[in-house]
Amino acid sequence: MQRDFLSLGGYLSSQGYSLSRFEPLIPRITSLLSTFRRAGFPVVHTREGHDPSLATVSSREAHRSRVNGAQIGSQGPLGRLLIRGEEGHEIIEELRPTKGELVIDKPGRGAFAHTELGMMLRAKGVKNLVVCGVTADACVSSTVREASDRGFDVLVVEDGVESVSEELKKWSLESIRVEGGLFGVTGCCKEVEEAVRSWIQNGDDS
Repeated sequence: MQRDFLSLGGYLSSQGYSLSRFEPLIPRITSLLSTFRRAGFPVVHTREGHDPSLATVSSREAHRSRVNGAQIGSQGPLGRLLIRGEEGHEIIEELRPTKGELVIDKPGRGAFAHTELGMMLRAKGVKNLVVCGVTADACVSSTVREASDRGFDVLVVEDGVESVSEELKKWSLESIRVEGGLFGVTGCCKEVEEAVRSWIQNGDDS
């Protein structure tokens, strides 16, 4: 949930995409964060971005972004697009991490590749992940598949993810739950929050 994907002048809007589909996510994820924080569950934020030297940008990725009109590393209103340390790289103010929450900087879509996320989760004894954010077809989907291959059980929040089109979102979610949950399961914000509140009330330690 970075400015490069959610704010005008960022990476996504520089490609000509409308950001209107993403706006309803912000209050939903804000509410989810509040509920999970009250429960004392670990919260992890991820940010996609590259080293300022562009050493982490593959030739294919550099070409693709250039053709799409938003070349990685080029100058935009929020700084260089998809570059760590720039304004666009930051998580939006409404969802900014609180003290002690993990922030994972990743050079690609998946949050596990070339990061220490897996090790950090294992160290905390985490086995189950609840995933939300943008976009469903790229960062969310890649992270879910990586998590599944590493033995984590994953739930994706259906109304806590979004894509640039309804079709992309629909098939991204379907690819996760195909074959009885090939990569994970899905549920809505309300169901997830109710489950967490019930956990708090019952003092469940399972």
